[in-house]
Amino acid sequence: MTTVWNSATAPPAERANAVREAVGSQVVRVDIDLPADPREVKVELTLSAAGPVQVLTVGAMATTVTRSPRLARDDSEPHLFLTLQRSGESGMAQHGRHTRLRTGEFAVYTTTNPYTLMFDHGLDAHFFRFPLAELALPAHALREVSARRLGAGDAVAELTAGYLRRLAESPELRARAVADTLAQPTIDLVRATLLHSMADATQSKESMQSTLELRLFEYLRTHLGDHDLTPAKVAAAHHISVRHLYAVLARSGVVLGDWLRIQRLEKCRHELAQPQARHRTIASIARQWGFANSAHFSRAFREAYGMTPRDWREAKRPERPPWSGP
Repeated sequence: MTTVWNSATAPPAERANAVREAVGSQVVRVDIDLPADPREVKVELTLSAAGPVQVLTVGAMATTVTRSPRLARDDSEPHLFLTLQRSGESGMAQHGRHTRLRTGEFAVYTTTNPYTLMFDHGLDAHFFRFPLAELALPAHALREVSARRLGAGDAVAELTAGYLRRLAESPELRARAVADTLAQPTIDLVRATLLHSMADATQSKESMQSTLELRLFEYLRTHLGDHDLTPAKVAAAHHISVRHLYAVLARSGVVLGDWLRIQRLEKCRHELAQPQARHRTIASIARQWGFANSAHFSRAFREAYGMTPRDWREAKRPERPPWSGP
């Protein structure tokens, strides 16, 4: 689903506050320099999503956007933003590094550190917001790649820029079903591009390896309810062999089948205790979290928790108030 918001829909006296609230509530909390004359406040936001990736296109008057040290310390979910210059030029600063973007170029920055975006001649850009947990890049790698111009002259970056532009501008690609399918490949492509851009190729390879375990567990948690979550599928999604998958998990003391069963049982146990789930069958909850066979689920649940799923649900049912009628 795509949402379009235009500052012209807000009354002139409320326009500046409306812009700040629209950006703050739907994208990220930042300080925005806006003209004193409300007639000069012109902002249009087009928002959509590809799974956990937010896609945002902004057209606006000249402005400067700042995420202050105070805002960078807030408790919001950490994100990485990628700015792809659609036309004209813009400036960016983070970690004491400054860069300028021209049409077709892009750069990234994180919400966990202060940054400044400068659009001296108007704003015309695509922005992509990625949860840092999804990218699974170590802090030193994020600092290395932030506020560096990418695109022109680098085949990998040019490929990424072209792909992201089409993702942002094609209504067909922004359709919910298609966009959600493209979410993981988009994350993987951006991660690979950022690692490729690092000055030290050895450091890039080490960063990719050091985050493999984190990325594996993030993938497993995201796809916990998938009935076809096989070792081969997990390995293929991370471009490694099944043997290497088992080796990485073994270093964490994890046996994949046991880990999946325990995590799925915990999800079912939590769901069964929720009042809003009382109208659902136990079998449907089991299927939601990857158990295709309800009898196998009931047996595994009883072995893990010492009672059947039905007994657990009844034990968690709120006590009825005592009868007080005549």
